[in-house]
Amino acid sequence: MYLARFLIFLILILSLGGTFLLIRRSVRQRTGNEYALSMPGEKKIREMLEPTKRVYIAPPVSARLIRPNEFSRSGESLPEVKNIFIHYTANPGTGADQNRDYFDGLAESQITSASAHFVIGLEGEIVQCLPLDEIGYAVKGRNYDSISIECCYLDESGQFPDATYQSLIELCAYLLGRYELNEFDLMRHYDEGGKLCPKYYVEHPEAWDKLIYDVGQYIHDHGTKEKPEYASDGGIIASDPVSIDTDKGAAEDEENEQ
Repeated sequence: MYLARFLIFLILILSLGGTFLLIRRSVRQRTGNEYALSMPGEKKIREMLEPTKRVYIAPPVSARLIRPNEFSRSGESLPEVKNIFIHYTANPGTGADQNRDYFDGLAESQITSASAHFVIGLEGEIVQCLPLDEIGYAVKGRNYDSISIECCYLDESGQFPDATYQSLIELCAYLLGRYELNEFDLMRHYDEGGKLCPKYYVEHPEAWDKLIYDVGQYIHDHGTKEKPEYASDGGIIASDPVSIDTDKGAAEDEENEQ
């Protein structure tokens, strides 16, 4: 009898462990274009990953849209959002406005094609560079189905200051809810093409796992199942029609140096 109970207990533990590993593997296999699941229970796993809460209150955002131009703001439509990409600016010690101005200045310098929808500064300030319905030049091959966030940092380690980190959590939580995604839909630039960006989270994958956990915890703590009356977009610009005469898509083929 005791042996039978032990075997049942062992089978239960192995089953739970197998389920956990199955879900973890499924999450790891996500790609930007589709779920790369090739195992039984695919539909059930997707249902388990479906968010039950959404964050309807965005952190305060300062909208300083960059000028329409061929190298950083083509004005092309962003048809869908499947992932939120996290980047680092690759300019230690610089702030959000400086990096926003760099994107804007590409209209004259024309040295590369680069931009992002948001830049988060050293003190947690969030600057919006592009409206949400336009593509950025941030992740080659993924600009037409993703939102990108650049983060400022102080030194060569690439680690984000606490204020930057907190604003990143809040902005990600809001955007994930807006596009009906969950924390596992966050991606590093590195995950699409292997670029060392954001540096700290490529070199410290455990820190990236913690960021995913912290965003999920924020959604759990601050999200709601229904949209509250006090919902706020934090000043984010969703649409800003522009007229621009350029060879649309030309900049997409340029290597992003940010």
